[in-house]
Amino acid sequence: LGDISYIDVGEGPPALFVHGVFTNAVFWRNVVEEAGTQRRCIAVDLPAHGQTRTTESWDLSLPGLATALAAVCDAIEVGPVDLVANDTGGAVAQIFAATNPHRLRSFTLTNCDTQGNIPPPDFAPVVDLARQGGLAEVVKRLATDFDLARSNVGFGSGYERPQDLPDEVLHAYLAPLAESDLRARELERCVAQLEPGPLLAVEPQLKELDTPTLLAWGTGDPFFDLSWARWLRDTIPGVTEIVEIEGAKLFFPDERGAELAPHLLRHWQAVA
Repeated sequence: LGDISYIDVGEGPPALFVHGVFTNAVFWRNVVEEAGTQRRCIAVDLPAHGQTRTTESWDLSLPGLATALAAVCDAIEVGPVDLVANDTGGAVAQIFAATNPHRLRSFTLTNCDTQGNIPPPDFAPVVDLARQGGLAEVVKRLATDFDLARSNVGFGSGYERPQDLPDEVLHAYLAPLAESDLRARELERCVAQLEPGPLLAVEPQLKELDTPTLLAWGTGDPFFDLSWARWLRDTIPGVTEIVEIEGAKLFFPDERGAELAPHLLRHWQAVA
């Protein structure tokens, strides 16, 4: 692999946080602020995101990203982790969990891709654009036009109140992706590889995963509605409950992190 960037805050047993495409470790800022009182919170920048720079030799498929998570755990020598994920990071986390169940103490999924819904229909045009080689230029535009970034072309469909998304957060998300043509193309290569095969391949292992699993799901998400949380509940035997976050959209762990954190802490305490 190479150098993978991560944020490491708080003290206690390790918790590993995984973001989705177009965001990075900053996405978890409002969750780790509270969760860090009881956990060592490790939030990674997935390859092709944030400060993790890649080259054409990196595997940016979903299994490749899951391998990167395992490499982080090995490099910083952490034992079993409380794994928390959102969006595409949830697909990566399902593959990581299915293939590395011994690395998990607990599991939490928020709104994310699942088998049968990857990419979700409303996101499929973005994947198609990446495969056609047109996504890199859009990302560069978003990085210089925050009004556009707050619209449905950018993050608008994932936040309840995109108008309140701070400039510094948009800059943290987008500036690394657009800092060079190589970086924009690497993101494009990552998004272009979003397809159902990898999740289908690990479905048998997911059906045997008895790790205590919390599903915290925003009910206002057009990409991943509540039916997909129920699919996960019916697939993963370790699921203990579905917590519904009323009206919340895809990126609620950032926007409403203070609401998610107590559910995490309760879940972790029950596991302990």
